Amino acid sequence: MKPRPAPHSGSLVPPAAKAGAVVWIVAVAQFFVVQLVVESGWRTPYSWAANNISDLGNIHCGTWDASRPRYVCSPWHDAMNASFVVHGVLLLAGTLLAGACWGRGGAAVTARILMAVNAGGWVLVGLVPADADENVHVLGALLIMGLGNLGLLCTGLVPGRSLFGRLRAVSLVLAALAVAAAGMFFAQADPGTGLGGLERVAAFGVDAWALVMAVAMLRAARGAGAVTPEAVRSR
Repeated sequence: MKPRPAPHSGSLVPPAAKAGAVVWIVAVAQFFVVQLVVESGWRTPYSWAANNISDLGNIHCGTWDASRPRYVCSPWHDAMNASFVVHGVLLLAGTLLAGACWGRGGAAVTARILMAVNAGGWVLVGLVPADADENVHVLGALLIMGLGNLGLLCTGLVPGRSLFGRLRAVSLVLAALAVAAAGMFFAQADPGTGLGGLERVAAFGVDAWALVMAVAMLRAARGAGAVTPEAVRSR
């Protein structure tokens, strides 16, 4: 009886996951393009080091944030808030489509749930701008920078035979950076990046991870034929 060859990496990526990869790329691309467009509409300079991401979505003009007073006026806030919502919806869609790439087991299930929660956080911050209801908005931020980053950590613990398991080092490094940045941001401990820059490291960890994994999925799918999600999960 001939030994079975090791599965080619392309066999770890079912068709749905390839679609999920494309969805993730679109999610991140539109999000960053809209940020650049919206900040270009500011009359006062917008700084990625000094300003929060949410400042782009504030619906009123005026001095904002008693702990870190700064003047905020974002004429195109509607576009930013819509982008937050689209970002969350697409991240969730990509997570559902790429589910097989986490493999099986408790860590994989937990990671997918936390990634879905992260996506929900982006929808929440888009629907409720910071100057509309700060408490609800902060809850959304906690879902993103707290539970979402724990999702990265869990992804670093998924089975090694899964596609994401083979890239666990990427997940763990990004999780460590994002969790540390989130802790310092909420403690208002600026290491020299500016609190706005620190927030971005904390909030964009999942976005950076999604881009890396999307590229990995598309590259792995090139060559070997794809299999069904059921076959992938059985490994």
